[in-house]
Amino acid sequence: MAAEATPRINARYLEQFTNTTVRILGRVKSLRGESATIDASGSIQLHLNRDAHLTLNNAVEIIGKVQPDLSVKVFQAMDFGSNIDFNAVEAVVDATHRYREIFYSAD
Repeated sequence: MAAEATPRINARYLEQFTNTTVRILGRVKSLRGESATIDASGSIQLHLNRDAHLTLNNAVEIIGKVQPDLSVKVFQAMDFGSNIDFNAVEAVVDATHRYREIFYSAD
């Protein structure tokens, strides 16, 4: 059985991936109980699971499902620290969608 594809997206692509599991790399802007907001070329509201341990202003990679209200239900979160080149992150996201046939099915 093949693993489910998790396209890399940012806030600009949320609407295109509603009800889809995705990957997002962004900077943690706020934490409130079981929710958080990250900046990934725009604000994204996250619904955290109990295993998510985020640090304010650090980069975090999220694997989660985009909800109908364009928030993201987090399945997994990995702290990437504070030394991330977000220009490189944007370049990877752009390449992922420019050459999507390499990275994921457009179904």
